Amino acid sequence: MGTKRKDSRGRNLRDGEDQMKNGRYRFRYTDEHGGRNAVYSWKLVATDRPPAGKKDGLSFREKEAQIEQDGRDGINSRAASKITLNDMFALYMSDKRDLKQSTATNYRYMYTHYVADSLGKKPLASIKYSTVKAFFNDLIDNRGFKPNSVEIIHTVLHPVFTLAIRDGYIRTNPTDGIIRELKKAHNWEKPKRHALTEAQQQLFIDFLSTSEIYNHWLPLFTVFLGTGCRVGEIIGLRWEDCDFTNGVISINHNLIYRVQDNGKMEFRITTPKTKAGCRTVPMLDEVRTALMAERRRQLKEGYCVDEIDGYSGFCFSNRSRHVHCPHALNSALERIRLACNEQEIRNAQRENREPVIIPHFSVHNLRHTFCTRFCENETNIKVIQEIMGHSDIGTTMNIYAEATESKKKEAFDRLEGKIKIS
Repeated sequence: MGTKRKDSRGRNLRDGEDQMKNGRYRFRYTDEHGGRNAVYSWKLVATDRPPAGKKDGLSFREKEAQIEQDGRDGINSRAASKITLNDMFALYMSDKRDLKQSTATNYRYMYTHYVADSLGKKPLASIKYSTVKAFFNDLIDNRGFKPNSVEIIHTVLHPVFTLAIRDGYIRTNPTDGIIRELKKAHNWEKPKRHALTEAQQQLFIDFLSTSEIYNHWLPLFTVFLGTGCRVGEIIGLRWEDCDFTNGVISINHNLIYRVQDNGKMEFRITTPKTKAGCRTVPMLDEVRTALMAERRRQLKEGYCVDEIDGYSGFCFSNRSRHVHCPHALNSALERIRLACNEQEIRNAQRENREPVIIPHFSVHNLRHTFCTRFCENETNIKVIQEIMGHSDIGTTMNIYAEATESKKKEAFDRLEGKIKIS
């Protein structure tokens, strides 16, 4: 029977193990692909201390156990120590056929600008939960990232690590649970969108109707409030999508303004994100009137001159006869809101009443406002879902519940004193 090899402290060494002249332990093994590999450590077991001046880390036996477990689980840890996150992202994007072009462009932009030169250069095997958490905290603390931007980066990274798991490079996804912990640590709450009240909505429309400065915005914002469409659906609406004979509007595409692969902000036409996005919306009389008013304006001043990805004849354009940019619409809404509130405050003082104040809101709040008015007057949830183009009925239900809760309170206010219970 052969003599067991021992280390400098007289401890038995296993097959494949040896201690080098400098005291460092070495384990040589053959991986599943037939390649010869070796791992090293200054410690045989976890309770050992490394020599003075040497870096601490996993012990020799801990590394061996990890290699054996990787082999049983089919994890190619050797390859994972060489392939970087950047390599994995490129592989993920090269075969991601179900991503819309606009989404893929956004993914590449966010990854290139915020991940590639930092976390992206690290080997997959070195990226742990704490690594990713530190990366996100740096984005928040030093680069001013807001919750929405952090979630976009997470949305890009999570499936890349999932692919690495399926390809046998890593065992767990280091991005799992990160967003939940960040929200808790930074006390993030998703801002709740609120609809304009009936009084605020009426004040907004009345102000636009009578304002010499802002009256030209009335047709556009009437269509927002009368259809509940998304901003990309409205600014991309064409005259051929409006069936005045049958009184319906066809929603079949979006106009987006987003950074492209060339680094420039450009308009692009994209299909709705889900099948539910393709729909027809009945044309209210006020919407028909607004569209016809815009048509008459364009007959006098000229039609929209833009052609984007083969689409032309857009219903709405600015004074330069170009399609509207969403950011410009939100800026216009803020100017209108401030002017409207100033006038309302003066009127309320003169009439000795409390003013109706319109809070800050965006074009998406106009969609939410339409949906709220719809929910207040319609009980068929499926009809509401189809008109709004919600792919998830839960979204519809949340708005419906909020709207009907308000109406219940109004009903009970009217009931006060009418039921003889005391």
